[in-house]
Amino acid sequence: MTRFIHDQFAKDYLEELLQPYGEVKAPSRVAGEVREIDVSFSPQIEQITNLEVLGLLGRFAATPAIFEPYRNAASNDEICDCLLKLLEVKGALQREANRNTSNVQESEIPKLWILTPTASANLLSSFRAMPTNDWLPGVHFLADALRTAIVAIHQLPVIEETLWLRILGRGKVQSQAIDELQALSANHPFQKATLELVYNLRQNLRVNQNLEPDDQELIMRLEPLYQQDREQAKQEGIQEGIQQGERLVVENLLQTRFGSLDNELQGIIETILALPATEFTPLLIQLSREELITRFGKNS
Repeated sequence: MTRFIHDQFAKDYLEELLQPYGEVKAPSRVAGEVREIDVSFSPQIEQITNLEVLGLLGRFAATPAIFEPYRNAASNDEICDCLLKLLEVKGALQREANRNTSNVQESEIPKLWILTPTASANLLSSFRAMPTNDWLPGVHFLADALRTAIVAIHQLPVIEETLWLRILGRGKVQSQAIDELQALSANHPFQKATLELVYNLRQNLRVNQNLEPDDQELIMRLEPLYQQDREQAKQEGIQEGIQQGERLVVENLLQTRFGSLDNELQGIIETILALPATEFTPLLIQLSREELITRFGKNS
């Protein structure tokens, strides 16, 4: 089923985003009847301020967290199963504290973030899940003692702060988020890695014969982006090869003419390479060492 493909994507995606900031376990087992937590995260104290780059997801990750992402709308039973995982983790922490004759600190107990593409009013009401004024719309908290929130991704506002969660949505929500992801600056710390994960998701879905309409639309949406990205990578590779070839020509000409590449000659190579090859080649052949250094040296 394609759900498992999306589940693996969500785990890989969250791990990719969170691993620079703490310890990620995806999945991790809990005691009792065998259950697996999709993503368990413990932040590194010195990295907490850097989590701002992940917006709302970073705010979730500022304290120990359990992330349970769903491709389809989470059901009552699935949310109850998530709560059981959290309670078992809390029980394990308490047993460890008892062995050490210590107390469990509130800050050690993870918060549970259930990430669901949609959530009906009836489902939210059945868990008394409520929004709060100090969090964005779409984040619905259960009773304080349960340390749990249901994140209805389709209700999140379309702002940069929610981008990294909307990537895990469905249909138009996910498509809009992918557009925003592609439009980010190429030097954004997570843009390239996230696009690669999305392209891998596309590849995994393409081999499946029984795709849901949402998945078919996702593949069609990603196809031109994928081709554009690969063409750009190809062109960058060609350009890099040309630049490496030109550098080799310059180094070989200098070494052939003057016997070795000392610090002075090495220091003018970058300036020489700023010229087209048709211009720098005759200069390298005609000018003396002193003339080259005078013309292309840092103080020229």
